[in-house]
Amino acid sequence: MGYLLRLLCVVGVLVPGALAAQPKYPVSTVTLVTHSSPGSGSDVFLRELIRHLGPEMGVNFVVDNVRGGSGATAVAKVARGPADGSMFYATTPTYIQTTLLSKPQFGYDSLDPLVTVFLDPEVVFTRTESPFKSLGDVVDYARKNPGKSKWGAANPGSLERIALERMSRLIGTRAAIVTHDGGGDLIINVLNGTLDIGVGEMQEIKAQLEAGKVRLLATLTEQRIDTLPDLRTAREQGVDLVVTKFRGLAGPKGVPDVVAAQWEAAIRKVLAKPEYKKVYDGENLVTALKGRAESRVFTADFAKEVEVTLRELGIIK
Repeated sequence: MGYLLRLLCVVGVLVPGALAAQPKYPVSTVTLVTHSSPGSGSDVFLRELIRHLGPEMGVNFVVDNVRGGSGATAVAKVARGPADGSMFYATTPTYIQTTLLSKPQFGYDSLDPLVTVFLDPEVVFTRTESPFKSLGDVVDYARKNPGKSKWGAANPGSLERIALERMSRLIGTRAAIVTHDGGGDLIINVLNGTLDIGVGEMQEIKAQLEAGKVRLLATLTEQRIDTLPDLRTAREQGVDLVVTKFRGLAGPKGVPDVVAAQWEAAIRKVLAKPEYKKVYDGENLVTALKGRAESRVFTADFAKEVEVTLRELGIIK
């Protein structure tokens, strides 16, 4: 699915010098690498974050979209990168799942978690013209037409792909699960009718939702989303499926503790800024700030849970 495709999208954000009250960051330019395409969840997360983080840390930020290998190419680039605070990877469950599924040379454990920032609610969506009005409609069609349903997820190793595999088994039928190089490509195929449904983050489909081009069918959270009180959970619609997606950063092994502490302090400050809070609240992101020590434990525990799930589904042995 386009593993050889590599799209490099670099955007520099110039900011003024560091504030006098802040310790000087060791480098002047920081590259943030994501495996996602421009406009996808990780890409949006990084670009919004650096817009507010740049002035706080007093550095220039560059976003590098390194596609291919379900995130393995991006992880490898960062794992090989310098451990001086100049390069980090935008973490999501994808880098854990790709490691477990594909066993690349550089996996999630080749990087050192730096900070966990958000939990990102996942939703099931379709195009506005679709005959599906609820997740129940999707399930009914899939059961009556085994193998004909077309469901979309982001990368082959993504949390969304695993969620759809689980849903297929939970409802006792088969569906074609189509993966992409990122959420942006997924949305295109939902809008043009190639796919019946897609699973993704609210921030990825926000523009299409506001334009009336997509319809939300369910949220894959434990409880309904505060800003979307009428959107029922999958559980409320008879599908016992809950998905947890995190967003954070990880770097090469050996990044100094003082650098990690600077990141945690700076992100804590920007999360409290009203102008940034308005942005992430509008994207339905839930703050879940964890520094390096907590993020290491969180990542290890999450990886264990994912491995158990993949074994239960028979995806890995």
